Formats: sequence, structure tokens, C-alpha cells
Amino acid sequence: MGKRGKMQSLECKNNGLLSNSQLRLQLSPQDFDFYPGGGLFASVGRMDNKENGSFKFPCVDLFLKYVSSPERFKILGEQEENGVVKKKKNGLRLKVKIENPSLRRLISGAIAGAVSRTAVAPLETIRTHLMVGSSGHSTMEVFDSIMKTDGWPGLFRGNFVNVIRVAPSKAIELFVYDTVNKNLSPKLGEQPKLRIPPSLIAGACAGVSSTLVTYPLELLKTRLTIQGGVYNGLLDAFIKILREGGPGELYRGLTPSLIGVIPYAATNYFAYDTLRKAYRKIFKQEKIGNIETLLIGSAAGAISSSATFPLEVARKHMQVGALSGRQVYKNVLHALASILEQEGMQGLYKGLGPSCMKLVPAAGISFMCYEACKRILIENEDNA
Repeated sequence: MGKRGKMQSLECKNNGLLSNSQLRLQLSPQDFDFYPGGGLFASVGRMDNKENGSFKFPCVDLFLKYVSSPERFKILGEQEENGVVKKKKNGLRLKVKIENPSLRRLISGAIAGAVSRTAVAPLETIRTHLMVGSSGHSTMEVFDSIMKTDGWPGLFRGNFVNVIRVAPSKAIELFVYDTVNKNLSPKLGEQPKLRIPPSLIAGACAGVSSTLVTYPLELLKTRLTIQGGVYNGLLDAFIKILREGGPGELYRGLTPSLIGVIPYAATNYFAYDTLRKAYRKIFKQEKIGNIETLLIGSAAGAISSSATFPLEVARKHMQVGALSGRQVYKNVLHALASILEQEGMQGLYKGLGPSCMKLVPAAGISFMCYEACKRILIENEDNA
């Protein structure tokens, strides 16, 4: 039997020399020179067979010529600051480059609206039925009635129309709010231009703008939710409403909507802006995380929805109109007076519980998605 080969090892000496007596291999630190640009290898242990019986690593020249980078190697996921390498947090970081700031706001608002409304669609359906008293007088009665009649799809009836309406509505609303608030807010070191808080004005402008543009879709959604069997879809409902009442029917209840949306939107955005400033002041943090944004937005939604709920009830009654023999109201004051006379004060707050259950998380999810999307949609690669 032949002798087994022994594993050779390198010996490291105090002067930094690596040697192996049997292979006659000697490598010094000077033999591992780096290129000025940071190439991984330079010259590796030159050993001349003619002079000292040593050898030179094969293909080193080719490696240095074609593989070694003239620039410094960088480790993905790490960055160097002042000569110190700092590791970035692990995780998926999605960035989409969109240079136009207005387009970034519109896209962020549309995504925020679609996600938030879909998440709370069942609560929206129950709230609408409670407001007009079509399927019961409590949340559980309405829920049981819908489940017996239509099942789970009944809870999402009209949601497609709702998303079509809310996506552009929220896009316009958040775009107008951000734009107006940014222009009215004083810059650092400047005196305030107005005595009224900019967020209050910006919120009112945002609510009015989105309502004027998307109100017909809101009316179609309400009609489809209440009388799903009468219409065969969005287009059918649109055609029948035009035939029966003309173009003006698509804007039935617009006045109470505008009257209601101004205090609601103004209160909502003012509360949101105030709570964000308070959070930064208390915790001394400029950046606000997603969970904190969700909670702040939900609190703002609770404040605004509770303050303006009676106007929302009047608006829903006016939108339903004379369906199923219901009373037709002349204006918002007539609607409020009639509801108060027939059902008392509790009639003006009928459905407040499920309404808050729907509006509070919807507001929080909407603000959270909007802020998250703005971080994803960047202006240039430097923000990535």
C-alpha cells in the first residue's frame, strides 16, 4: 500500500510571514498588495522556479485583468460613513421612482382609499342599512338579515362601486389637503400667514373637492346597497336613475353632503395634523411609524365622525329619496327636523356605533397606507 498523503498547513510567524517548509511556500503581507481602487487581489506570492524553486499561482494576471474591479468592493446591505461600515436593517425595501410629486400624492391617495374601504366594507353595509332602517334596528339584526338573504357576498354588496368611488375621491382629497396645507403652512422661522390653522382650511378644501367630483358614484353605491334587486349593476343603476329623475337625480342630497363634509373633513385633518405634531413633541421623534400613524388616524376619525354624524344621517335619507314609499325631504333642515320629530334625538345618531366601527379604522388605515405609499414612491434613487 502506498503512503497516505499528509495534509499540509501554513505556519504563521511573528513577522506576518506565512510559510510551509515542505512546499517551499512563503507568503508575506507585501505579497497581498491591493490596488488603489480596492481590487481584491494584487500580486499573490511570486515564486520563481528558476531562482528558488518556488512557483507562481496560475492565472493570477488574468484574474487581476478581467475580474478585479477598479472600484472598491461594497457589501450589499451595508453602507460606510466616516470610515465605519454600518449595517442596514434586513427586510424587503420596495421603492418605485416617480418624479412628479403631484402624481405621487394622487397614486398614494388612490391606493389608501381602495385598501381602507375594502377592509371595512361589511361595516359600511351594516351602517347604511341601520341609517335607513331597511333590515333591522340593531347591528346584529341587520347582520342576521343580510346573512339569511344574501350570505357573505351581501356584506360586500356595492363594494366595487365603493372602491371606484373612494379611490379617486381619496386621491383628490389627500392631494388637495397635502398641497393646500403645504402652501399655507409657514416655513421655518416665518410668521403664520393666517390665524386659522392651515390644516383646518386644507381639510375643508379637500373634502369639498372630492365630494363634487365623485358624488354621483356615492349615490349609485347607496342605491345598490339598499335595493340590490332593483338594479343589475352599476351601469344599469346609472341608466335607470337618469331615466327616472334626470341628471339632477345623481346629485340628490348633494347639499347636506357638502354641508356635512366641510366640518367632517376639516375636523378630521385638523385632528390628524394636531395629533401628529403632539406625538413628535412628546416623543421627540420626527419620523412616525405605521402603527402610530394608524392609531393617530383612527383617533382623528373618531373625533370627526362623532361631531358630524347627524348630517350624515340626513344625507343618507335624502339619497334614498322616495324609494319604497319613503318621505322626500326638501332640504337638509327639513330632513333633520323630520327625523327629530319622528324618531327623536336618537334617530339622528342611529347607526353611530357601527359607523364609528367603520369610519375609525377606515381613517386610520387610509392615513397609514397614504404615508407608507409616499415612502415607497420616491422622487429619485437617492431617497431609496
